[in-house]
Amino acid sequence: MLLGLRSSILRMQRLTLAVGLLLALGLMSEQPDAQSMIDQVVVVGNQRIEPETIASYMTIRTGDPFDVQEIDNSLKSLFATGLFADVTIRREGAALVVQVVENPIINRIAFEGNQSLDSEELEVEVQLRPRTVYTRTKVQNDVARILELYRRDGRFNATVEPKVILQEQNRIDLVFEIDEGEATIVREINFIGNEEFSDGTLRERILTKETAWFRFLSQDDTYDPDRLAFDQEMLRRFYLSEGFADFRVVSAVADLTSDRREFFITFTIEEGPRYEFGDLAVLSEMRGVEPVLIEDLISADSGDWYDAEEVEEIAQEMTLELGNQGFAFVNVRPRAARDRENLTINVEYVVQQGDPLYIERIEIFGNLRTADEVIRREFKLAEGDAFNLARLQRSEQRIRALDLFNNVTVTRQRGSQPDTTVIAVEVEEKSTGELSLGAGFSTFDSLLFNINIRERNLLGNGQRLSLDLALSGRRQTIDLSFTEPYFLDRELEAGFDLFRKRLDLQDESSFEQENIGGILRMSYPVTEHLGHMVFYTLQSVTIEDISGGASIFVLEEEGTSVTSAFGSQLDYDRRNDALNPTSGYLLQQGTDLAGFGGTERYIRNRVGGSYFYPFEVDWTGNIRAEAGVIGGIFGEDVSIADRFFVGGASLRGFEPAGIGPRDLATGDALGGNIFWTSTAELKFPLGLPRELGLLGRVFTDWGSLFELDSSGPTIADEASPRGSVGVGLSYNSPLGPIQFDFAHAVVEESLDRTELFRFSFGTAF
Repeated sequence: MLLGLRSSILRMQRLTLAVGLLLALGLMSEQPDAQSMIDQVVVVGNQRIEPETIASYMTIRTGDPFDVQEIDNSLKSLFATGLFADVTIRREGAALVVQVVENPIINRIAFEGNQSLDSEELEVEVQLRPRTVYTRTKVQNDVARILELYRRDGRFNATVEPKVILQEQNRIDLVFEIDEGEATIVREINFIGNEEFSDGTLRERILTKETAWFRFLSQDDTYDPDRLAFDQEMLRRFYLSEGFADFRVVSAVADLTSDRREFFITFTIEEGPRYEFGDLAVLSEMRGVEPVLIEDLISADSGDWYDAEEVEEIAQEMTLELGNQGFAFVNVRPRAARDRENLTINVEYVVQQGDPLYIERIEIFGNLRTADEVIRREFKLAEGDAFNLARLQRSEQRIRALDLFNNVTVTRQRGSQPDTTVIAVEVEEKSTGELSLGAGFSTFDSLLFNINIRERNLLGNGQRLSLDLALSGRRQTIDLSFTEPYFLDRELEAGFDLFRKRLDLQDESSFEQENIGGILRMSYPVTEHLGHMVFYTLQSVTIEDISGGASIFVLEEEGTSVTSAFGSQLDYDRRNDALNPTSGYLLQQGTDLAGFGGTERYIRNRVGGSYFYPFEVDWTGNIRAEAGVIGGIFGEDVSIADRFFVGGASLRGFEPAGIGPRDLATGDALGGNIFWTSTAELKFPLGLPRELGLLGRVFTDWGSLFELDSSGPTIADEASPRGSVGVGLSYNSPLGPIQFDFAHAVVEESLDRTELFRFSFGTAF
């Protein structure tokens, strides 16, 4: 029985297997051949893109066999176009059906929540644009780019959320919702490995700063990775200038706190040994150039600390000097030899013959408003000239000095011949029209208000036009000025001024003065540093509103006089900076001669000079002096309006017009015909962060004013010197320069008027 049961089960298994095989064969017979041909490609789901275009992206075509690999390649190819959000490919009989979902078209891109970065800045940086295809990948890339911009702006807490607003016809509005968060500040900057210089000294040498209350108008205390990279270069330059030729920055690490609000920056450095200058010499490999021609330009001495910047500056000065002497094709290259045993570096300046090179042409780009001629006339080179590096650099300086451009880039390009070069000048124009409003306060003028309207590039010709209005408790001024920088197409600067000035001198001399007139002027360079100006002045001067108790010598001046005068002034300027000089000197001499018509007859001469010497960084000494003399001609006396007055800013420790001839009966200052002043001053840092712009000053002022055409028993006229000593504080505040001066008169006369404190503050906004 058991055997019969086993036999039945075995027969059932065999029957089941046979049926299964028959069914499988039947199903297979109903399917098309795997190698049958594609009869047609059917595209469904498309809205904007033509079926033929979609089919052209595929690697499989009508008439091709159904190949799984080619179908997969076609699927990948369609996704790679970025036109589709989804693609499926399926077989229906002999047809290949391609089902697509098109990516929408961007109708508009908007940014919301951004304040520190303008929408225009963000639009330039993102990849997506209106009327382009929306893809998630591009959106993610744009989000990453926006976040990177905010990180560079010091905002590591910023978040960006892209939102899609559906529109008709498969279009969308893409909105980047931005939460800028707080700026990520630099809490602390530390240095590891520095032995020669303190952390505080090194912090002054880099651009990144620690957060502080006084940096509310600056972003230097926000973290910027690009700035941090440049800080490493700044440290390297500083150490090389101090003799540490082996210095290197091992690492610069910025650690972000867990709340992503603050950074702690750590520089790890290796100072290495400090080197001195060894032997310094000039070696000439160029015929006609003797070392003696440029040896005097070596400002360093053996035994001084090695300074890599000074080495490069000396080589540059030598190249420029030889260029000025007519050697057009010359290179001066410093060759340094390091002696590690003696810790010295020998420097040899090698003069080499350069290849002959001529200027083929000068091309100018970027000047949309400024005429080419305004730029070309500043060049000290012309097309066809031998190339001269000194003159090219001077030309670039002159173009920058026009103050018409944000950026000036001068490059050399290969010419059409091996011995020619093309000078390319690319400029970026800036706004030259200005409207400035100013306010200030000083112990002399009290409150001061100023309005200035200026155009420094009138009609693109480089001409300057300005209107200045000033009002204070002591003076009112209206001044219209026009200047043509290249008069008659020559290097002559010509112009005119029309003015009306009113000055209240009641406190000093019991009268008010009004000047109405104009000046014609012309100036030109005599040499590179010497300038000459000639001018003609025609003005009426009115002495009026004389107080009842005024000096009889003032009462005699009441009324209107007319001055017609020619003048001349020479300026020899070797300062390193005209606004904030720290080295060099300035010499000036001026002469006025009145009597060409009008009522006044005099000759006036003034001479002055100022010398600046840098003792250390931010330690600057200044010695200056000025003297003047005026005398009547053709038997005429000098009017009180033309005499000199000394005091106040010109002689601290004394009031304005505080010294000089005075009427003892009334106390009125009468001015003088001869004066001299001198000052010795030292500016120095106060140990506070440099960016505060806070400097201390110690000074001593000396001077005298004397000589009158008139005489009388009540007139006191002492030619003795007066002097003062004092201290001061200069602050370049965000709202304008502020100066405090405390001065004590140590040598004075009984008739003088002294003051202890002077204060001035001014700004423009």
